[in-house]
Amino acid sequence: MAQKTITINGQKIEPGENKTVILNSYELHTKTKIEIPVHVIHSKNPGPSILLCAGMHGEETNGIEIIRKVISRDEVENLKCGTLVAIPVINVVSFLYGSRDLPDGRDLNRCFPGTKSGSLGSRIAYDLMKHIVPIIDFGFDFHTGGAKINNYPQLRCVFDFPDNVALAERFSTSLIIDSSYRDGTFRKEASKKGKPILVYEGGESMRFDYLAINEGVNGCLRLMQSYDMIDFDLPQNHSVKIKDDTWVRANSSGLFHMNANNGAHVRKGDLLGVICNPFGEAEDKIYSPTNGYIVGINNQPVVNQGDALIHLGIDED
Repeated sequence: MAQKTITINGQKIEPGENKTVILNSYELHTKTKIEIPVHVIHSKNPGPSILLCAGMHGEETNGIEIIRKVISRDEVENLKCGTLVAIPVINVVSFLYGSRDLPDGRDLNRCFPGTKSGSLGSRIAYDLMKHIVPIIDFGFDFHTGGAKINNYPQLRCVFDFPDNVALAERFSTSLIIDSSYRDGTFRKEASKKGKPILVYEGGESMRFDYLAINEGVNGCLRLMQSYDMIDFDLPQNHSVKIKDDTWVRANSSGLFHMNANNGAHVRKGDLLGVICNPFGEAEDKIYSPTNGYIVGINNQPVVNQGDALIHLGIDED
C-alpha cells in the first residue's frame, strides 16, 4: 500500500517529500504574527507516523536541541519508510521570552484540548489536536525539569497501557517511570484519540545538558531503527522501570549540598546530601528513606524547610 498525501491545515505533503509547513499563525497584542513551523519527512513507503515535539514550555531548551539534531541527520532526512512529524518549538511565544508560561500566565500544557476561539494557549492546543494528532500514530513530547530541577534522562508513560510500555522499550532510555495522566495535558487528550504520547524529561530549564540531549537523540534513532525507518547500528540501552516515586524534602533551611549523583542507585540510609546553616552553627544530614534511583535533583543552593530536594524512583526489587 502506497503512502497517502498528508494535509496539515490546508498544506499538502506528498509521499517522498520533505517539507516545512506552518501549523497556524497567531497575532500578538503588537499586531506581530507568530507562526509555528512543522517539519515533515514523508517517505514514499508506508510505515509508522511519529510525532517529535518540544518547547511546550519556552525555557525548556534540551528537547529543542534533541529534535534539531535528529532531523538534521542524513538517515532521517531520507527515511526508508513511514513519516516523521517534528515540531521543535511548539510554544514559540514563550520561547521568545525565555519563559515557561504564555504571556497571559497560562501553562500551555494545561490548555488541551483547546478551542478555536479561546485564549492563545487554547488556540495552539486546538490546532495541535485538529491538525497534528489525526495524522500520527504516536509521539514523544520532550521536556526538562522546572526552575533549578535537573531531571535524569527518563521516559514517563502509563504502565497500565501495554502500547505505552512497548514504545518506551523501543526508545530505551535509562529510566522508564509510571506516570498517570494529568487533566489539560497534550498527553491525556491525545490518548483519548487513541494516540499514545510519551513524555521525555531530561536536564534543567535554560541549560544544555548533553547527557540528556544525547540520550534523547539516541532514543529517537533506536525507535526509528526498530521500525526499519532508518539504517542505524545502535545497541539497546538497559532500562529500569519505576512504578512509584517520592520526593525527599528539606528538614531545615540553609545551604544545600548534594552528596550523591543524579541517576545513581541508592540504598535506604545512604547519605544523599547536607543542609548547612550559613553561620556555621548546624548541619542537617539527609538520608535516603528507601532503596531507589535518583531521578531528579534540586540545584537551588539556598533552600527552605519543606522544599523538594531529591526525587527518588523507588526500587521495588
